[in-house]
Amino acid sequence: MSEEQTYTIREASEETGLSTDTIRYYEKIGLLTYAKRKPNSHRLYRAEDLETMRMIACYKKTGLSLESMKPFLTLRRDEPITDYPELVELAEKHKRHIEQQIASLQQIIVFLERRLLPTGIGSESGSCTLAEPPKGRPPA
Repeated sequence: MSEEQTYTIREASEETGLSTDTIRYYEKIGLLTYAKRKPNSHRLYRAEDLETMRMIACYKKTGLSLESMKPFLTLRRDEPITDYPELVELAEKHKRHIEQQIASLQQIIVFLERRLLPTGIGSESGSCTLAEPPKGRPPA
């Protein structure tokens, strides 16, 4: 039986794009399980730890707070989110928030495109009628 592939914190950082400080922080706040240690106390990560790091990075790109992603990270890899109605609701709410952000950004693109036209062609006197994006934090 072959030994499981492990990665040092530096290797994990290179593989995932997360800094070593960020990886340590995610361990400290409980997003990552504590890494196994070599006799010299250096951290060792498994492939599934790296996958969790990548998942955190993906959730973070969506704007989900670190605290809000914790319940998603506790699921086993083969466990469907649909088994947890509260997580489905949270994911759908966050998805709607992202869709609102996209719609707002699309309005900004249209506004800028109009401003880039030569004067008098579709510029409607240059007024801005963009809907304000919702204030406050994204839904948790």
